[in-house]
Amino acid sequence: MKTNIFSHRASGLRGALRLMASVLTTLIFCGVSVLFTSCANNNGKTGCVGGNDLQITEAQIDSLIASLSIREKVGMMFYVKPECLDTTLVWEEDDDLKAIAMDSVNATMRAVCKDYPVGGILLDSYNIKDSVQLKLFLKDLHALPSHPLICIDEEGGRIARIGNNQNFDVPRFGSALSIGATNTPAKAYECGFSIGSYLKHYGVDVNFAPVADVNTNPDNIVIGDRAFSKDPEIASAMVVSYLQGVKDAGIIGCLKHFPGHGDTHADTHFGGAESLKSWEQMLSCELITFKAGIAAGAPMVMSAHISVPNVTGSNIPSTMSSYILQDKLRKELGFEGVIISDALEMGAIASMYSPSEAAIGCILAGCDIVLYPKDFITVFDAVVAAVEDGTITQERLNASLRRLFQLLCEMKKIS
Repeated sequence: MKTNIFSHRASGLRGALRLMASVLTTLIFCGVSVLFTSCANNNGKTGCVGGNDLQITEAQIDSLIASLSIREKVGMMFYVKPECLDTTLVWEEDDDLKAIAMDSVNATMRAVCKDYPVGGILLDSYNIKDSVQLKLFLKDLHALPSHPLICIDEEGGRIARIGNNQNFDVPRFGSALSIGATNTPAKAYECGFSIGSYLKHYGVDVNFAPVADVNTNPDNIVIGDRAFSKDPEIASAMVVSYLQGVKDAGIIGCLKHFPGHGDTHADTHFGGAESLKSWEQMLSCELITFKAGIAAGAPMVMSAHISVPNVTGSNIPSTMSSYILQDKLRKELGFEGVIISDALEMGAIASMYSPSEAAIGCILAGCDIVLYPKDFITVFDAVVAAVEDGTITQERLNASLRRLFQLLCEMKKIS
């Protein structure tokens, strides 16, 4: 029996993401991810069919998008840390959040999220204590008014927020480099699937992995053994296998850090970093892994804050460059999925732009998701104002929302 999405009452939706103020906002923030189990794009239709034979077309998506307020649209594009929703907290540096150690949802967060809806929440190690706490925390985060997706950096090796916590009985893996050294893609698949499986168990939706960088610079202090190899062909096979493992476990994966952080020697967490390679040189090395991941159906790509002056002709970070994100990633490499910025609070961005300038700039450059800006409330209002005054056009905003719909659709396809 076919279900009319416009007459279906929110109270009938099942799953972790449910009930918004109206059917339209329910579908935008959660309904697509709850009900759709397959997705295909054919002859102008986005056919997402669920257990109730529910279908939605591109025209219906456009109608839903048109029904949203600007704040609801903008909210879908923000993925922030949970602390950003508690306006009673004050911190100067990201390291200060370790002392706060937020591990539960409070009334302030629920109230703020009503006026400042967010599309996603990013967890860090200091938000995670043990299995019981994590399950309850994620349940309550999912139940916030905007029903955000839950994201984490769980690569394996030294970047594993859950895996490196001794209070969890989960599979643990060595570095990506050690896996790549086996030259056995099945090992990368096992890593991706195992990590994805325990993430799914706890209620995580998105894993910001695998690292698709090629570690060609021995002086690199931020990527290093997080990359599978210095050989792009070996790294490509590992990236594709890891990505497939994460997908088979029911988790959205993400290629990072485009266009390639492996040939830098500085850490963008603290300041600027650059690669002096030309685009042609990158095509023969760094971009091989990204092209392979895109061909394999990667749903999300994270931008790097590195500058590539011999490609762009300037020192603009790639996250802020429409030439890198739109001309190169989308048009030349053919990526049609979601582009997410790396965290905007990082030094490479914060040293050059105000938080609001960075958020507006990365959206104009082509990012669909703004990841963790400082001063979230101020930045949210600034982006809303930029839409209202035409700095960010409705067409630009809606293009990102369509891609975010496809991401939600993909979530049910792989789960």
